[in-house]
Amino acid sequence: MKTITIEGQLRTEHGKSATRQLRSQDLVPGVIYGGAQEINFSAPAKAFKPLVYTPSFQYADVTVDGKTYRCILKDLQFDKVSDELIHVDLLELVEDKKVIATIPLKYVGVSEGVKAGGRMVAKMKSLKVKTYPRYLKEQIEVNIESLEIGGNLRVQDVKEENFEILNSPRIPIVSVVTTRALRQEEATAPAKGAAAATPAKAAPAKK
Repeated sequence: MKTITIEGQLRTEHGKSATRQLRSQDLVPGVIYGGAQEINFSAPAKAFKPLVYTPSFQYADVTVDGKTYRCILKDLQFDKVSDELIHVDLLELVEDKKVIATIPLKYVGVSEGVKAGGRMVAKMKSLKVKTYPRYLKEQIEVNIESLEIGGNLRVQDVKEENFEILNSPRIPIVSVVTTRALRQEEATAPAKGAAAATPAKAAPAKK
């Protein structure tokens, strides 16, 4: 799985004034928690971009005062006016301690329903799971090849070893629906069939 490297500095001062000072230097404050101790740090805003602005699930190796912490992204705060990143929460991974993470879904294959003219609708892009750090992965693959028109797959249909899936099991994650073109085609088919089955009228006899 891809790992983003971030060089940070320990934060010793807190409060609004200290935070404003950091942001004036294009630094973003952050916190690392979940390990032996909570680490307050700051890092250049651009260092967080590969971690924040991506749909992928990734590790972050954050180095503060010469020590590196392997983390995952847990929460973000953005400025309500400028939409700039203003705070980052990271969870330190501890090998024997389960974590809750949101893993993206990847739909694999072309469904039978799509081959028949239907349209795939992805209702969920990710699943929330609980697992040990060693089992974390970039994405969860879901095979949709057998999915037919009108059918759907639910959370309970996803079988992923070593993951406890926390989403409600009955929630649909992907479906195949009928397209307008297919509905029109199905509607005109019986009419065409009826017309073909009607015998032609006999020509009038010549006098």
